[in-house]
Amino acid sequence: MLVLSRKKNESIMIGDTIEIKIISVEGDQVRIGIEAPRNLDVYRKEIYDVIQEENRLAATNQADWSALRQLIQSNKEGKDGQ
Repeated sequence: MLVLSRKKNESIMIGDTIEIKIISVEGDQVRIGIEAPRNLDVYRKEIYDVIQEENRLAATNQADWSALRQLIQSNKEGKDGQ
């Protein structure tokens, strides 16, 4: 992990297109501004973690949908054979 010290109105560059600027420091709270291309998603870490968990659950539930489709299909075939 890279650790840097910055003062108000100083910035950090990530690559050529992402700038992180210190907007204010008040007590133990730091406000930052992030300039990044619109095609990049920028999230607070806790929100990013929730999104990743939701994506993981959705991928897991895909297998459940597959099982449900098979059940519906076999039920249709059973009714068609009556």
